[in-house]
Amino acid sequence: MSLFRITDMDSLHRHLYAALQLEHATIPLYLTALYSIKPGTNSEGFHILRAVAVEEMLHLTLVGNLINAIGGKPDLTTPGFVPRYPAYLPDGEEDFAVSLQKFSPEAIESFLKIERPASLGTVHGNLNRRSRKPHLLSAGHPGRDDEEHFFSIGEFYKAIEAGLDHLHAEMGAALFSGDPARQIGPEQYYSGGGAIVKVTDLASAKAALDLIAEQGEGVTGHIFDEDGEIAHYYRFQQLVLGRYYVAGDKPDHPTGGEVPVDWSAVHPIKTDARVADLAPGTALRAASERFNADYLAYLGLLTRAFDGAPDLFMQAVGEMFRLKESMLQLMRHPLDDGSGLNAAPTFEITPA
Repeated sequence: MSLFRITDMDSLHRHLYAALQLEHATIPLYLTALYSIKPGTNSEGFHILRAVAVEEMLHLTLVGNLINAIGGKPDLTTPGFVPRYPAYLPDGEEDFAVSLQKFSPEAIESFLKIERPASLGTVHGNLNRRSRKPHLLSAGHPGRDDEEHFFSIGEFYKAIEAGLDHLHAEMGAALFSGDPARQIGPEQYYSGGGAIVKVTDLASAKAALDLIAEQGEGVTGHIFDEDGEIAHYYRFQQLVLGRYYVAGDKPDHPTGGEVPVDWSAVHPIKTDARVADLAPGTALRAASERFNADYLAYLGLLTRAFDGAPDLFMQAVGEMFRLKESMLQLMRHPLDDGSGLNAAPTFEITPA
């Protein structure tokens, strides 16, 4: 595989910031599909989406630890950190964009593209230069034409790992100059989603990157990891193939029991909704604006946790799931435009 060369600290910081954006960008997608499921239905779909959202929170934390380890500062409140959906992912996959949408076959197909293994691609890690729509995220410097386009998240993280190897060979232990007290560790992290890794050296940095890639696409080429956990890609695939994977199965051929799915048992929310869809002065408009303000506050709490107050981290994770009620408040209410669709969270975040 040909990997783009990260040869200086500026490039490494830039790529890790893109990784922070990437891990966050999936969370609104998964939470929107998750809470669009009507209560008491699609229990397996609900379980899969919730478990993946929790693991994406773990991945976000691991990237935050990586940034802190090399002396950076994770900030989830900077303008443009949250994409305006629909959006391309920050690792440069341009053959699809992601949207905020209800639990549906289309949503799951989108999630499969997000988590796809590198083995599905015919071109790996190459550098393609293409134009982007202005509001879509990229892994390159804004306004430059040298943006990178990886086929999979796993390839993106392999490029970062190669950059760490290169810089560590030049700098040695000085590469990891960050304050260890800023690391989020098991004492601050809740028990779901996997084991948190404090990043203090090259070995722990690689362990964090490998965990992210393996949980997502199964980068080792296996459906299950060494702990028996199934990769995100294959979890989602169970929903469209209609069967569970069991030990010994081959990719694309699950042989376990049936996975029950009722695609109709969802709130009919508008895809990629906007606050502007709602009439000014209405309760629904106020609820939409309040959700966005609450979400910005959640991102601010995470930023403070990364910025030397790690004990705030568990509070921040709790806030992510407390947003459920305000999301449901929107999803249960029809729009008044005659479309037959309901409102939805917009994740239009404008830092003050």
